[in-house]
Amino acid sequence: MKALLTTAALALVLGLGAGSAQAQALKVGIAAEPYPPFASPDASGNWDGWEVKIAKALCDEAKLECEITPISWDGIIPALTTKKIDLIAASMSITAEREKTIAFSDKYYNTPTGIIGPKGETFDATPEGLKGKIIGVQVSTIHEAYAKKHFGPTAAEIKIYQTQDEANADLAAGRVDAVQADSIALIDFLNTDQGKQCCDLKGNVADDPEVLGKGVGVGLRKEDSDLREKINAAIKGIRASGKYDEISKGYFDFDIYGG
Repeated sequence: MKALLTTAALALVLGLGAGSAQAQALKVGIAAEPYPPFASPDASGNWDGWEVKIAKALCDEAKLECEITPISWDGIIPALTTKKIDLIAASMSITAEREKTIAFSDKYYNTPTGIIGPKGETFDATPEGLKGKIIGVQVSTIHEAYAKKHFGPTAAEIKIYQTQDEANADLAAGRVDAVQADSIALIDFLNTDQGKQCCDLKGNVADDPEVLGKGVGVGLRKEDSDLREKINAAIKGIRASGKYDEISKGYFDFDIYGG
């Protein structure tokens, strides 16, 4: 009888443990490096920004309990595949190369890729315009891949940075001649005191869907197909309800969802 009670008790404990694990909040990975206006920490270390608000809105719409979890950008996909996080909401473009490793939701925004440079210098965002220049990009991004493919053969150097802030700071200091990134992130920098003094937008690069992708989506593990369906339904839901536009109007005066 004692053995039977012990077995039953063990089963109860294991059952409770499984229930607790299922009740744990999903960890939504964002890049640990500030990326305004999408995600930035305040003085207390609390993260906010357009993408943080959208991620929380998606979780609410899907009735999922979620926890924002900052992860170093160049380790964010390994963190997903090793189950340190459950979702990626970090301005990650949907590309064929990334789809070899992870799955994506439908897109939740799509914006052009831009080039900025020093005020007073006239050049455009083409291989000819950037010939002989040092171009700064963030590591492990579509911008690094694009710059190497399109500008690498004629540029003086493609300089790689751990964060976008570091690339922008080196541009302001004159250590690089141009910086490539998402146009919204670049415009946000250009609106800062430092950006206003040093730099302006030179233009948007020519599209290359193979490298730049099909817009930004939520990253998921390939096996999490049910979760992917919930996130896709949530994207449609917040767009239909007006929540998406409500959040976006606090940051942008144009349609960030894109074509």
